[in-house]
Amino acid sequence: MAELVTAVPLSVLAIYAHPDDADVSAGGTLATWASAGCVVHVCICADGDKGSADPAADPEELVVRRRSETAAAGTIVGVRAHHWLGWRDGELEDGAALRSQLVALVRQVRPEAVLAADPTAVYFGERYVNHRDHRVTGWAALDAVAPAASNPHYFPDAGPPHRVRMLYLSGTLEPDVWVDISGTIDAKAAAIACHASQVGDAGEWLRHAVRQRAEEAGRAAGVAHAEGFRRILLS
Repeated sequence: MAELVTAVPLSVLAIYAHPDDADVSAGGTLATWASAGCVVHVCICADGDKGSADPAADPEELVVRRRSETAAAGTIVGVRAHHWLGWRDGELEDGAALRSQLVALVRQVRPEAVLAADPTAVYFGERYVNHRDHRVTGWAALDAVAPAASNPHYFPDAGPPHRVRMLYLSGTLEPDVWVDISGTIDAKAAAIACHASQVGDAGEWLRHAVRQRAEEAGRAAGVAHAEGFRRILLS
C-alpha cells in the first residue's frame, strides 16, 4: 500500500549538487511544505559552471546567471535561503572538506528533515547514467547527517551537534513514500522554467513533461501528481 506523507516538517534542508537540482527533483514537495509553513533551506554544492554544451560559454558568467535563475525559482517555491558551497562542477569529492561544510550547515540550520539525491541510483533504464556530482553529493549528505552532524566528536569546530529526524532521498529507484504535489505542480514547472540556461525558452512542452513525470508517481501514490522518495527515519 503506497504511503502518502501528510505530516509537514517544521524545517527542511535540501542538499543538492547543481543550481536546478532541488527544483527538478523535489520542487513540488518543497513548495507544498513551504506553503504549509515549513522553513525551507536549499544547499547547492557546485556552482553550475559547466552547465552548458556551448564551448564559447564563459563559466564565470554562467555562474552569475545560474545564481540569478536559482533566486527567481526560490521565490516561486518559497525557499527561505540558498546556501552556496562554491565547488566547481565535476570537482566534488566525498571527503572531509565537503562533509565538514555540510555538517556545519546542518548544525547552523538545524532542520527537522533533510532532502538529498539517492546516491545508490546509478542507472536509469538504458539511456541515462546518474551524474557523478549527484552521487557524490548524495553520499556526502548521508555521511554528514548520520552520524556526523549529531555527534560532537565529528568536526567539533562546526557548531553544536544536531540530530536530523528524517531523510528523504529523491531520484530513487526504490521509493517507499510519496508527497502529493497536485496543488503545487504548476509552481514546480514555473520554478524549473526559471532555469533558462538549462531548459531554454520553456514553453508548454516543459509544463507537459513536468506533469507527465508527476502523474507517473501519482499513479503509484493514488493521487493526481506526486513526488516519490526513499525515507529513512533517524530518531
